[in-house]
Amino acid sequence: MSAQHDAQHSPSFIGKYIFSQDHKIIGIQFLFVSLAFMVLGGFLAMIVRWQLGFPDKEIPLANVLPTSWNPADPAQYNAVFTMHASIMIFLVIIPILTGAFGNFLIPLMIGARDMAFPKLNMLSFWVGFSGGAVIASSFFVEGGTAATGWTAYPPLSADPQYTGVALGQTLWIVGVLLVGTASIMGAVNYITTIVNMRAPGMHFFRMPLSVWALFITAILQLMATPVLASALGMLLFDRTLGTHFFNPAGGGQVLLWQHLFWFYSHPAVYIMILPSMGFVSDIMSTFARKPIFGYKAMVFSLMGIAGLGFIVWGHHMFQSGMNPTLGTTFMISTMVIAVPSAIKTFNWLGTLWGGAIRFTPAMLHALAFVSTFIIGGLSGIFMASTPVDMFIHDTYFIVAHLHYVLFGGSLFGVFAAINFWYPKMFGRMLNPTVNLVHAVLSFIFFNLTFFPMHILGMGGHMRRIYDPTLYDFLKPMQPMNEFISVNAFILGGVQILFAANFICSLFWGKKAERNPWHANSLEWAAPSPPPHGNWGEKVPTVYRGPFEYSLPGMTEDYMPQDLPGAGAPTPGRTVMTPARS
Repeated sequence: MSAQHDAQHSPSFIGKYIFSQDHKIIGIQFLFVSLAFMVLGGFLAMIVRWQLGFPDKEIPLANVLPTSWNPADPAQYNAVFTMHASIMIFLVIIPILTGAFGNFLIPLMIGARDMAFPKLNMLSFWVGFSGGAVIASSFFVEGGTAATGWTAYPPLSADPQYTGVALGQTLWIVGVLLVGTASIMGAVNYITTIVNMRAPGMHFFRMPLSVWALFITAILQLMATPVLASALGMLLFDRTLGTHFFNPAGGGQVLLWQHLFWFYSHPAVYIMILPSMGFVSDIMSTFARKPIFGYKAMVFSLMGIAGLGFIVWGHHMFQSGMNPTLGTTFMISTMVIAVPSAIKTFNWLGTLWGGAIRFTPAMLHALAFVSTFIIGGLSGIFMASTPVDMFIHDTYFIVAHLHYVLFGGSLFGVFAAINFWYPKMFGRMLNPTVNLVHAVLSFIFFNLTFFPMHILGMGGHMRRIYDPTLYDFLKPMQPMNEFISVNAFILGGVQILFAANFICSLFWGKKAERNPWHANSLEWAAPSPPPHGNWGEKVPTVYRGPFEYSLPGMTEDYMPQDLPGAGAPTPGRTVMTPARS
């Protein structure tokens, strides 16, 4: 992009920062909005933990909270944990992984100037934002928010008489429907961009694993999300038009909802973790100063996990009375997912083996991701086994597994990615000392919070429960509930370190170099932060893969993808397309 084009591209403040069509700004918009919802979702988690740890004590400052946030009434407790899960899944993890990092990274990592459809990209953010606003508005309507759990099982969700929530549940359905529509828009854009707009020389098997992970995730979103959207539409009709798709009072089938919901929501688990797998792979290779171990095996493992994820939804329904033969097929197919997952784990360990490891905050979070993913993956095998699942179903063992995968997996991946790409996003460096402390404390208190939940679950502690002390067999476990809650509060408090560092570094952080980590992938060839259009007059040419570290005979221990090497063949085409204005 020429300086002349830069001069021509001078949008107003609203055009640049509000209704921007630049993929980087849209990615940052997704990031900021998702982090804001993370604060809200985390705060609701603290309320849940206070109630479970100290059910006989009033929540501090409860009198200043909205009525719908105060679980003094058991019905409000249902609403609080429903909104905690809904916000963290639909408004934090998925948008931050795919919306924020998908938007920011894909064009930069493949050498494109922008997404294939910039206006559709802008629309996806605003549709998603509107969905979040609709869901958040349910806190302030009569009857409060949805209170059916994030699974929204009918008949609870189909008929207001069972929960006492009328408009709040309807707003939840409309909001999730909008968020899903935004996901579909984003997926179409990502797939088109990656297939059609790669720089010269950027073969598929030269793409960083972050791009592979986002590409496969987009395919999952495109295939699975319309199923949830259809189910939500049918549920909305049940509530507003008097249809009976799911309401048994009129002949509807509650199991139909469960099949449709889990046909989306099990692949959604991989939508929420595959991008982190890609980020962590790139980060570990960079800070181990070694090529990723088994690059193609890692790609095929991503494909394998995604493909198998589509045929295992029934393992969430072992208790529904399904034919034991059918249950066995779901059990076996679920267990097979352990194979590609193990390949990835061993390849991460192989990447670390013998490496010159740099323990940066990003690397520590990446290591935390692998550690917690192993624990979450192993506990998943228990649930895949039908006879074991019968015993632990709907207990705190499930809560522990879920959080090891979606907090330990997804969010440690998010923290790693923010630490790694923050300099490229904002042109500033985060304070490494503060974030080292944040990484270590987060890992310690995460495990102290969630690992004991396995023990509670094995003791029969129910998953959705208002006051454990009401049950005699749970009273001996109450000290463990208090221990978990105290550690959860400390874990929440530790996040203030990260938030303060994130905000302060935007203004006072050290200015970032173009390539502060001496990494190879293409985004580090662009200035920090990249200008509109990302590149100069020509997009870069790619000569090799992104993992060429510590090559024998080289003076530097890295070799960027766009650096011509002796004897490297030059791709046959040169792209000089101007940036979109």
